[in-house]
Amino acid sequence: MPATHTLLQVEIADVARLIYAGPCDRLVAPAALGEVCILPRHAPFLAQLRPGVVQIQTPDGARQSFFLSGGFMEVKDSTVHVLADHLLRSEEIDRDAALAARREAERILKHSPLFSERDRAKLELTKALAQLRVLEHAEVHRLKQQRGNL
Repeated sequence: MPATHTLLQVEIADVARLIYAGPCDRLVAPAALGEVCILPRHAPFLAQLRPGVVQIQTPDGARQSFFLSGGFMEVKDSTVHVLADHLLRSEEIDRDAALAARREAERILKHSPLFSERDRAKLELTKALAQLRVLEHAEVHRLKQQRGNL
């Protein structure tokens, strides 16, 4: 790594705990107006976050993904603070529950005549799909590690 290489200093927390604190090369988060990628020396930035996946890449090249139910992100001086309503690591996600939530949300979207029910179902579908993406990212990372150890 060159001496001029700058890293982001990242803290990712929800109201109950700090889930990650440390350096990373980049962070990708689901901002309200679209996905954003934060790199070192990013301009100051404040964003509302929607439910989705927060991804970080650490200096050793490892990638970690977390489910985020919504929150806020502040970027200033190559420091990123993510404060979420609720966060989950991949090992905390129940795949069967996420699949069931996805099926139920899809059923409501297809059959409910009520806009309010469909709006809630869209949000629940977004959350379920994000949780499943975190599980997929974790599985890909696990397989890459296994290949590297062969």
